[in-house]
Amino acid sequence: MQLELKYDNLTKPEIVWTLTSEQSAAKVKVKTMFPTNTYSLKEAFKKNPDLKESDLQIIREWLDKQPHLPKIEDIYLVLFLNSNYYKLEPTKITIENFYTVRTHVPEFFSNRDPFLKEIRTQFNVISHIPLKKMTNEGYQIIFGNMIDPEPSHYVFYEGVKYFFMVAELANIKEGPTKGLVYIGDVQNLSLGHISRINLMGIKKFLYFIQEAAPIRLKQIHILNSTPAMELLMNMCKPFMKKELYEMIHFSTLQSLEKFIPVDALPNEIGGKGGNVKDLVNEQIKLLDENREWFLKEEITMRTNESLRVGKPKSSNDLFGVEGSFKKIEID
Repeated sequence: MQLELKYDNLTKPEIVWTLTSEQSAAKVKVKTMFPTNTYSLKEAFKKNPDLKESDLQIIREWLDKQPHLPKIEDIYLVLFLNSNYYKLEPTKITIENFYTVRTHVPEFFSNRDPFLKEIRTQFNVISHIPLKKMTNEGYQIIFGNMIDPEPSHYVFYEGVKYFFMVAELANIKEGPTKGLVYIGDVQNLSLGHISRINLMGIKKFLYFIQEAAPIRLKQIHILNSTPAMELLMNMCKPFMKKELYEMIHFSTLQSLEKFIPVDALPNEIGGKGGNVKDLVNEQIKLLDENREWFLKEEITMRTNESLRVGKPKSSNDLFGVEGSFKKIEID
């Protein structure tokens, strides 16, 4: 196998992945690499009585019969099992969906080099911050807001890409948790931002969250809602399952206190968790430290559709024809 990253003017990497005929008939073996601060498997077994080595072995044996899927290390298999409450068949479905979506949605999962200008620009536009405290139930919390209110600076696909990069590192750092809570402050969200969002992109984002992400999403809290947020909800609703829709709360700081430790929030929102700028810089540093992992992940954590038993899958199989959804026009 030959792996090569070619850069055009040191901005965009072009990934070249060539397999020999022998390698294309089997799973490719590459040097294992994990993000910094990866959780401990030993600790995960101690903290999670439902996590059993026998279940891991069943999943490993199933994977051996899925030639189109990549080699998947145990630290990731545990996250898939945990997200499905250690039920084996749903875990297999999530694994299949996870790698298939990552292969066929390059808008979110390709060119995830944190050094790229397109991504770094979004660091100054939006925030995605895993908070340093959990809820009383043991749920991890991620906070996000629109830092820059200027709509022309916001790029939907790059913003989602940035979110997934942060969320994945947070998930791999914490390991199997009891759940995840997302808090979004949408005070600076305007109709101008909504006009830059693609409906097909929303469909793909929500499909991944609901069908493929190895997380236990428990609650979504919206702070400082605006008419633009109401429009966004109407755009999202056709693609949301009832379970996801019912997780959404339009909250105030006072009502939020019932769910999370409010002092964990950034200072600007009324908490004591630190300044947004400092917290964002911490995340940028973490992304930069894991640049090599992101580049390698883009090559190794994909399906090989030529080896799939039965008909190969495409983006159209998952989401329909791309041209059937267009950008929202707002007068």
